[in-house]
Amino acid sequence: MNLPETSGDEVCIGIAVTVPPPYGPALVSARARFGDPAAGQIPPHVTLLVPTAMPVDVLDEVDAHLESVATARGPFVMQLRGTATFRPVSPVVFVQVVRGLADCEQLERRVRTGPLAQELRFPYHPHVTVAHELDDEALDLAFDGLAGFEATFLVDRFHRYVLADDGVWRPAREYLLTGASGAGAGPSARP
Repeated sequence: MNLPETSGDEVCIGIAVTVPPPYGPALVSARARFGDPAAGQIPPHVTLLVPTAMPVDVLDEVDAHLESVATARGPFVMQLRGTATFRPVSPVVFVQVVRGLADCEQLERRVRTGPLAQELRFPYHPHVTVAHELDDEALDLAFDGLAGFEATFLVDRFHRYVLADDGVWRPAREYLLTGASGAGAGPSARP
C-alpha cells in the first residue's frame, strides 16, 4: 500500500464507510484466509479519502469540515455483491458496491474539498478491498472465494481513521449522516 510519509507533527488519516458486523468481521476472516497480512490492520471499508498526511494542528478544521459533510447528507443503503479486480493495473481483488455507488461518489466529492482538497491518483471507484499486493494464486483464491458474497446494510455514518504506530488503522472520529438530502434518505432507505 502506498502510504504518505509523515513528519513528527503529522498523522496519516483516511476517511471511510466502515462495513458493519456481521459482514465486516466475515471479510476480515476471508482476507486472513487468503494470506493477506493487512487483514488485521485495515478494517473492511469503502474509502472516501485515501491515506493522507495531515498536520495534527489542522485536525479540528478537518473534523468541522467532515461534520458539515455528514450533516448535509442523509443515510443510504449499500449493497455489496461479488468480486472484481484492478489487475493488471494494480494487484487488488475487491467486493463490488452494487447499490449506494452514486451515494459514495457524492460523499467522496464532498469529503475531498476544503482542508481535504486533493487530486486523485486514480479515478474514484467505490469498493471493499479483500486482497492486496498478493501473488496471483492468492488473488485468484480471493476472487473465486468471495464471488458469491452479498451484504446489504444502512450507511448512516462514516469514520476518520488514523494509522497507528503499530500499522493498524483505527477509527478516531465518527460522523453521523443526519441530513435529509440524497438518494436513499428517508424510510425507503431501510435495507
